[in-house]
Amino acid sequence: MAHANDPAAIERLLRNKGARWAIVGLSNNPLRPAVGVSRFVQDHLGMEIIPVSLKGDDVHGNKGYRRLSEIPGSIDVVDCFVNSTRVGDVVDQAIEVGAKAVWMQLGVVDEAAAARAAAAGLDVVMDACPVIEAPRFGL
Repeated sequence: MAHANDPAAIERLLRNKGARWAIVGLSNNPLRPAVGVSRFVQDHLGMEIIPVSLKGDDVHGNKGYRRLSEIPGSIDVVDCFVNSTRVGDVVDQAIEVGAKAVWMQLGVVDEAAAARAAAAGLDVVMDACPVIEAPRFGL
């Protein structure tokens, strides 16, 4: 069965001020959508962002990491800016570290990974962007 995003889950994730969002695929490359979206999540929605990339770049004044397992403390949302062929590994890491939700960005679709995350009790948002979703909830 195909995954369908739950509007109540999207709203809950976007309204959870101060939540810790690990942004996977966030580097200092200004041409990447992750840079602007993470700035919105941090500055407009009031979330703590944690950059995660192959280089572990620090972004927007936040310490970067190479893997989710390196991040100290809990993770509320793992926001995935990786292509669909690689997102399954990120989702599996999110489950492993005990994240509460995975958010796969626009164009990122992996039905099997979404099913694994949901089965593990995580909220799952797929093929969506917080910048587009937030205004629907008056944010």
